[in-house]
Amino acid sequence: MDAVTRTKRDLVIANRILAMNDVLDAYGHVAMRHPTDPKRYFCARSLSPAIVEEDDIVEYHLDGPPVHDEKRPLYLERYIHGGVFEKRLDIQASLHSHAEDVLPFSISKTTKLRAVIHTIGEIGDGVPTWDIRDKFGDGTTLLVTNMAQGRDLATCLDCNRMALMRGHGFVAVGRTINDLVRMAVYIPRNARVQMNAMRMGDYVALSPGEIAARQALDPEAPAMKRGWEFWAKEAGVGHLLD
Repeated sequence: MDAVTRTKRDLVIANRILAMNDVLDAYGHVAMRHPTDPKRYFCARSLSPAIVEEDDIVEYHLDGPPVHDEKRPLYLERYIHGGVFEKRLDIQASLHSHAEDVLPFSISKTTKLRAVIHTIGEIGDGVPTWDIRDKFGDGTTLLVTNMAQGRDLATCLDCNRMALMRGHGFVAVGRTINDLVRMAVYIPRNARVQMNAMRMGDYVALSPGEIAARQALDPEAPAMKRGWEFWAKEAGVGHLLD
């Protein structure tokens, strides 16, 4: 199988897994960098992640236009991925989610989203929040609809693995697609655990050393890929693993 076909199939798997785990709703999306051309990436056409097929995957230039003539509607917020891939040459996959368990942390003035469970140390110690209003005023819909906004969001993300988007959702990135999907599945779960712990009183977050140890793990080690394989079969796309 050639690298482009493998990338497209992995992207279908990612869409299905993230939809099944309520990370992506009807309007979220996930993208992968082109395997041989870092100035291009793949993402689905404008379609709910739960029903994405291989033929729905579109190739894009970093600044947004599709590489090939495309008549089907495209995601308005594909500029999120273009901005991130342009700035972060170290990452191969990105996603934009509206997971409701995470949203309260995007609007809180006092409480930060923290890594509190061991499977999520990759997000680091403190997640930045991007507010589109800071640079683009209060006349937007909060959607990222051009490269200026995508680049500004990528600047806020900086070297982190995740950034919240005020009142909107979050962006997350991965060294591989498996790395991103595994982390993303646990992001809303981590938010629920933190919220529940806050109701009980004081809570303990992961320490800097624990976070560093988690970030040092090989995302493609067999133990780290166990979820990818299980979730793919659970989502009905296990046949695309081969």
